[in-house]
Amino acid sequence: MVDYSEIEIGDMLPSITKGPITRTQLALFAGASGDPNPIHLDDDEAKAGGLPGVIVHGMLMMAILAQMLTKWVPQNQVKAFSNRFVAMAMPGDSLTCMGSVVAKREENGLRLVELEIVAQNQNGDDMLKGVATVAI
Repeated sequence: MVDYSEIEIGDMLPSITKGPITRTQLALFAGASGDPNPIHLDDDEAKAGGLPGVIVHGMLMMAILAQMLTKWVPQNQVKAFSNRFVAMAMPGDSLTCMGSVVAKREENGLRLVELEIVAQNQNGDDMLKGVATVAI
């Protein structure tokens, strides 16, 4: 259990690494999410759209980033979570998700921790960058 009084600005969250992301995983995510856009499933269609080939769903990358948060605190303690998509991941990429504490505050009886979060590929390139607020 995370203790608010022990959290310091600059603390790092436990990181997670997922991958490599497979084409099977993309197909399963397409079905589960209702996003069967062919740029995530078919190289020819992706190339016709100006991409180098199939790309990973942005929402799949975001879900992996969210897993890092929910491994640190229960899902119901995540009060805000947003990110921007910085780069495209491809099948075969792995994602390492990290976060750091940037602020602490108390508001409406809640002890809140503000985080900066990022997902990077195996080369250290940022794929997603974002922020989150969790109640501790």
